[in-house]
Amino acid sequence: MGSCLSISMPCDQVVNQVSQCLSVNGSYIYNLSENLAALHKEMEVLKAKRDDVQEKVNREEFIGRRQMLAQVQVWLKNVLHIENQFNDLLNTSTVELQRLCCCGLCSKNVKMRYRYGKRVIRMLKVVKSTSSQGDFDVVTEKVHVTEVEEMPIQPTIVGHEALLENVWNRLIDDGVGVMGLYGMGGVGKTTLLAQINNKFIKARGSFDVVIWVVVSKSLDIGKIQEDIAKKLGFWNEEWHQNDEYRRAIDIHNVLKKRKFVLFLDDIWAKVNLLAIGVPYPNIANRCKVVFSTRSKDVCGRMEVDDLVEVSCLGPDKAWELFQKKVGESTLKIHADILGLARQVAGKCSGLPLALNVIGETMSCKSTVQEWRRAIDVLTLSASDFSGMKDEILPILKYSYDTLNGEVVKSCFLYCSLFPEDYLIDKERLVDYWICEGFIDESQGRERAMNQVYEILGTLVRSCLLVEGEMKNISYVTMHDVVRDMALWIASDLGKDKEIYIVQAGVGLRNMPIVKNWKAVRKMSLMRNNIERIYGSPECTQLTTLFLQKNQSVVDISDGFFRYVPMLVVLDLSGNLGLFELPLFQLVSLRYLDLSRTSLKQFHVGLQELKTLIHLNLEFTGKLESISGILNLSSLRSFGLQGSSKTLDMSLLKELLLLEYLEKLTIEVSSEIVLEQLLSSHMLVKCIQKVGINNLGESTRVLTLPTTCDLRRLNLSGCRMGEIQIERTTSSPNNTGLTTPCFSNLSRIDISICYLLKDLTWLVFAPNLVDLRVTCLHQLEEIISKEKAASVPFQKLRSLYLSHSPMLKSIYWSPLSFPCLSKINIEGCPMLRKLPLDSNSVVRSEVFFIEYKEEEWIKEVEWEDEATKLRFMPFCKLVPDLTVTPNKSNTHTQSINSVEGSNQ
Repeated sequence: MGSCLSISMPCDQVVNQVSQCLSVNGSYIYNLSENLAALHKEMEVLKAKRDDVQEKVNREEFIGRRQMLAQVQVWLKNVLHIENQFNDLLNTSTVELQRLCCCGLCSKNVKMRYRYGKRVIRMLKVVKSTSSQGDFDVVTEKVHVTEVEEMPIQPTIVGHEALLENVWNRLIDDGVGVMGLYGMGGVGKTTLLAQINNKFIKARGSFDVVIWVVVSKSLDIGKIQEDIAKKLGFWNEEWHQNDEYRRAIDIHNVLKKRKFVLFLDDIWAKVNLLAIGVPYPNIANRCKVVFSTRSKDVCGRMEVDDLVEVSCLGPDKAWELFQKKVGESTLKIHADILGLARQVAGKCSGLPLALNVIGETMSCKSTVQEWRRAIDVLTLSASDFSGMKDEILPILKYSYDTLNGEVVKSCFLYCSLFPEDYLIDKERLVDYWICEGFIDESQGRERAMNQVYEILGTLVRSCLLVEGEMKNISYVTMHDVVRDMALWIASDLGKDKEIYIVQAGVGLRNMPIVKNWKAVRKMSLMRNNIERIYGSPECTQLTTLFLQKNQSVVDISDGFFRYVPMLVVLDLSGNLGLFELPLFQLVSLRYLDLSRTSLKQFHVGLQELKTLIHLNLEFTGKLESISGILNLSSLRSFGLQGSSKTLDMSLLKELLLLEYLEKLTIEVSSEIVLEQLLSSHMLVKCIQKVGINNLGESTRVLTLPTTCDLRRLNLSGCRMGEIQIERTTSSPNNTGLTTPCFSNLSRIDISICYLLKDLTWLVFAPNLVDLRVTCLHQLEEIISKEKAASVPFQKLRSLYLSHSPMLKSIYWSPLSFPCLSKINIEGCPMLRKLPLDSNSVVRSEVFFIEYKEEEWIKEVEWEDEATKLRFMPFCKLVPDLTVTPNKSNTHTQSINSVEGSNQ
């Protein structure tokens, strides 16, 4: 028999413990409905308290520079976690309640319901506990936000010191809210912007906060908002999850209460300030937005109050910067290095980026030979210079990459075919680009020209070209380092340098050695000293060949153009040693320039030059004969102005049969030919430049037909006594006469026309820019009061009056001259009164009056004392270095003579 353990316990105690257990645990089940209701109620209280705390945090953060306390942030995260658990528990509450039986006193599945009920009780306790912890007296703390953060810059910065002070003074003016700094890549815009930022450190208290944001090429509104929010001290992960619009509202609510400065560095497109949340600066809020960009167009889109161009350094400042980078010790190693260093610095053309990189590279070059080698490389193939491909050219290439469309990019690269610092005539580019196929001329030359000027404007505003004007010729030029970048791009980033061979203006005496002529697409050897062009290269892809201005050229072999089937543009102008052309059949040629050569004859066969669009024979002083022009069935532009071969009846008849002709420059010396020319409406509307010379006394009155396309007119050695303008009807069915107008006539040169007494017809040239009057012995007045119908000279820039002894008056009363910059007077002793008063000239800073006779200025009768005081300081006596014009030397001094100086 086994033993038996006996436990003795009072019956009441056992019953009591069992009852308590059943009571507590049973309540998880039979009180489930009440417990869930209580949990709902407590949870609503907790969420309400959570919302109050969060609202208080938001309000304090945006009122001042405050941020949420860490304990508050932890509490809010706990509430979020509890809310998620509550939602999970709530999702199964309905099912659990349905499983109850016996009026809720028991459950169909005791174990599962027990566990669920227990979870409800535990969560109820957690909710009550967390709610009690949410009674915060303080929810945020003050954040230290630096008013201005100093931007790192080099300790010593050379150049732009004066510009920095100028920009600073303009920026702090209350009238300037948005300022744009623009300039080419590497010119120092970011450095200047950083210097301005750092000046606010010394001006603490003037602004509440100064914000710096780097925008760069890919505009990211969210990133800009993030940088601003971090500076203002309210950025956090939760805020970052808001959408762009919500973030903008938050930023706006903060910044509208503060006086701020916002720097936006390196923007490439318009930055919408309102989309970011930045209040627009105005006189009332006195806030500032300053940005840097490479595009002047962007400045326009940003509606700047002040536009500042950051240009390259001048020669002295550039040399100062270069010396600092190279180091004094290197420059003193050898006596010759200093001079060579100046040449190397000159190759940088004042671009700080290039001066820094190249200067640092040369700082360890201690021999003269190394410096000479550097000059050679920078001249012939700059992309091969150390640091160019890695540190300079890629930075500049960003500007090229942002150009819109391949046509604009091709036009930009085309400008690199010209020598360094070359002034590229815009009009010449029109013809080049039409013939290259960049520009469609099918809709007319005027529209094509408008497109060219639009492209040039885009390149100028992108700081890839610089535009200017000299002798009334509008030009563009390319910075040397930008040109290096263009040549690098054109040669497939330097991988194939024989695609684009450009050795222009480098002093070549012989043709360069080319390993693979078949790869060459464009070649420019202009402005060299090449004497002979020989060989029969197989250039199957060559489309453009610049050989102009090789004055030593005396021979081009017949075989040189034998295998160039794709050649489109051939420029041989300015080769004075070229007396005859080689034999060629250039089936694709569209542009041929033979101006300023010594050709004696030009003959076109039946099968030659069928596709030729542009033919220039201007200023061919030895040209004796022209034939076969009729065979140029596609010809649109023909230039013969300034040539010894003037228009005759034979050539006139051929021109009349060219159905596509749109542009004509011509010289006429025959009264019969002139009459026939002016009677042809088709040819008259094509004439852009015309020289009329040596007309006899039979032409008493020269009647000029109105033409909108005439741009330049030269009258020389003619015996007419009057010039009249033909009036035409406005339409075939309208008998009323229209007011004649030469709307594009900008330059007029009249010389040795002894019988003219006035030039009143000039009032019909409202856009006249340059007027030269020489040796008009009977001329008494430029504009006659009795004949004039309108006010002249509103666009006039230059007035030259010479050897006209009877001239008494330019105009009978003072005129407004908005554009006038100079008046030259010589040999006009009776011209005592000028049409000026104290308000006449707008551009007084560039205006001057030159005279050759000291006595003349003493006899001038000024309008009043104020006029005399205004203009006497601008009058200057110049020595007489000219020869009085005569009939024999004036003929070739035609309307386009200045153009030759740059070709």
